[in-house]
Order: sequence, then structure tokens, then C-alpha cells
Amino acid sequence: MKKKQQHGGGECPAPWPPAAAAAAGGGPGQGGGFLRRRPLSLLPFLSLRDYVFCMATLLLFCLGSLFYQLNGGPPHFLLALRHCLGNSTYLDDHGPPPQKVLPFPSQVVYNRVGKCGSRTVVLLLRILSEKHGFNLVTSDIHNKTRLTKNEQMELIKNISTAEQPYLFTRHVHFLNFSSCADVLLEMRIFVQLHHAGSSHDPTQRRFGGDQPVYINIIRDPVNRFLSNYFFRRFGDWRGEQNHMIRTPNMRQEERYLDINVCILENYPECSNPRLFYIIPYFCGQHPRCREPGEWALERAKLNVNENFLLVGILEELEDVLLLLERFLPHYFKDVLSIYKNPEHRKLGNLTVTVKKTVPSPEAIQILYQRMRYEYEFYYYVKEQFHLLKRKFGLKSHIRKPSPRPEFFIPSPLETEEPINDEEEDDEKWLEDIYKR
Repeated sequence: MKKKQQHGGGECPAPWPPAAAAAAGGGPGQGGGFLRRRPLSLLPFLSLRDYVFCMATLLLFCLGSLFYQLNGGPPHFLLALRHCLGNSTYLDDHGPPPQKVLPFPSQVVYNRVGKCGSRTVVLLLRILSEKHGFNLVTSDIHNKTRLTKNEQMELIKNISTAEQPYLFTRHVHFLNFSSCADVLLEMRIFVQLHHAGSSHDPTQRRFGGDQPVYINIIRDPVNRFLSNYFFRRFGDWRGEQNHMIRTPNMRQEERYLDINVCILENYPECSNPRLFYIIPYFCGQHPRCREPGEWALERAKLNVNENFLLVGILEELEDVLLLLERFLPHYFKDVLSIYKNPEHRKLGNLTVTVKKTVPSPEAIQILYQRMRYEYEFYYYVKEQFHLLKRKFGLKSHIRKPSPRPEFFIPSPLETEEPINDEEEDDEKWLEDIYKR
């Protein structure tokens, strides 16, 4: 009666010692001894040496996993195992993403000239970068256009390592990547130190002949000078006090200095080399590029022909945007429709310089004489731009070619304003071309 309660009751029987089990004939396949031991854990039958072996194996596994994570990749034996067993879902999910097909060109530099519509273009680029998904790389440095060798190296490094496709923009003089041999050497050393064991050199292709594509926009030199002169003193319509932030140390007598006095009395701000401003953006970082003369002029022309995809004219900004859309559609597609949008026009009007006045004819004539190299370059770029427009079937806004400044003083000299609504019919040919 007691035996029935032990075997049929709800209590679990005590485990039999191995010797007792053998004596009772409870080996595997014999009677119910094996069935009575089946629910029990096997761990009580392991020896101390087996426990130590299990824990050591677990520790080695943890250390191996940690080593895997720290080195950013699987060991060779895992790669060989994957090759034998086929694709691994984990490696497929966490491995390097497939290389995306980049548009050509995928590296564009806009070394924007100051007071040549650059803020309007940057506003457009911010909208376009979100719409088309390219990497817009801007800089917080606005007043450093001439760079030392170390600064050139740092800038090249920043540009070279940017995610492509990118468009880099900053106020900086032209930088020829392919001719910076000393910068290249320092960059190679940097790569060797920070990419040891990797066959990929991010500077190799950049310095191996793939000069980034440059674009830029210039304007009439006197107009640009006047816009900058009054902007430094009184700002624009974005805020009444933004000029105070930009030039906080300017004295009141300097801030309200009459433009005619500045020019006629040959103040430093209204004479060379301060007036020699546009050409260095295209000449480059060579010290002679800062000296007004034929050498800097010819070198700037050469760089325009060899390194710039497009140099536009601010006075014909809509044509510039249309050509940029033709040349770089993955960056500038739909830029003209965005520019003509009334909401964008409101933002663009806020960048117009305030309190700008026109100097006397005598003062303007003196400016022309002091800026003769600037004007020679400006008219050269303008002629090249018009040739490009004719090649693509675009008409010019200007019905008659403007006489050279030695013989003519334009009046009035004003900042180029957006086209008014009443001029929309005259620009209908632009929309027709855009729809082709």
C-alpha cells in the first residue's frame, strides 16, 4: 500500500544512486528507472573539471565576441565558414552597404565671390539639397579667403572626406588640388597613420587628377564694390542691426564716411589693393594673385578655362541658373521654378543692401581706372558666358552690348533686383526653354 502511494502519488521520487539503479536493472531500455531520471537535470552528474571546462569555453566565446566588435569585422575563420555554409543573414544585415552609383560630377566647389548674389544662391542650394539628396557642405568661416599651406591642407582634407555627392561652398580663393604636391604628401602621411592596414586611400583619387568641378558668379566690379561698401556699414533688410554684428569696431565717422570722399581722397578702402577683389578668387593662393597686374589676370583667365564648369554673371542670374540646371541636373534640377516662386522672392529681397547711394561721375571714373584689371576680367568672363548661352540656344538679356567703362559711365548704378511681375512676358522664352 505504501509502494502504491510512492509511485502513484504526486510527490517526485528521490533519485537512485547509480549503483542502485544498475542493481535494479534500471539501465537504458530496461524497466522504468530511466524514465524516473529523465526530468532531472544532467548537471548534478558533471564533475568539477567539467564545470571548469564549460566556464572556460564560455569566457573564450565572450572574449572572442568582444574582439570581433572592437575590430569592426569578423575573423577570417567566420568568413571561411560563411563561404562554406552560404550567405549569412547577420552579415548581410550588418556588412558594408553596397556602393551607390554616384552622379558625374559628384564633387562640386562653389568658392563664392562676396556680394555677387551668393546668399541668394546658398538659399536655393539649401532647398535643393533637401529635395535632391546631395550633401551641401558649408563653412562658418566668412573672412578667410587667403590660406596658409596648413590651412590649405585642412580644407582639402575636409573636402576630400565629405560624403559624395557633395557641393562645398565657402568664400575662398581658388585652390588647385592637382598642384598641391606638399599638401598631397602631408595628406598621404595622415592617411597612412589613420588608415593603417587599409588599401583604400581617400585622397588618391582626389589628387590623382580628379579636380573638383568649380562654379562661380561675378558681377560688375563697381556695383560689387558699392554693395560691399554700404553692406559693411548698414547691412541689408534681414535685420537692422546685422551690420553692427559684422563690423562692431567700426567708428561712427568711418561708418558714415561719404563714398565720394572715400574715393576722391584715396582712402585705403577705396583704393588698391582693396579694390582688387574678384580676380584672386580665380587666380588662386599664390602671393602674386593678390597683386593687381597682368600676371594675376592671365592666370585667372587660364583657371576659368581649365577648372571652372561655369562662371556666370549676376546681371543675368536666371540664365545662370538655367545653365546650371542643364550642366548639373542632379544638383540644380527645378532651380529656376524655385527661384521664381513668390515665397523665395520674399526671402531674396531681404538680402538687398540698404542705404546705398550712387557716387558722382568723377568718383566712378576714378574707380574704373583703379579697377581696370577687374573690368578686363569681368568682360572676358561675360563674353565667354554669352558664347556658352548661344551654344545652348539662349538669348541675351542685353539688346545692345554695353560700351566699355573707359568711354561710358552707366547711370544709375544699382543692385540687381529680381524681375518684376510686369516683365514676366518678356521672359517667357526662358520658361519655354525650361519646358523643353
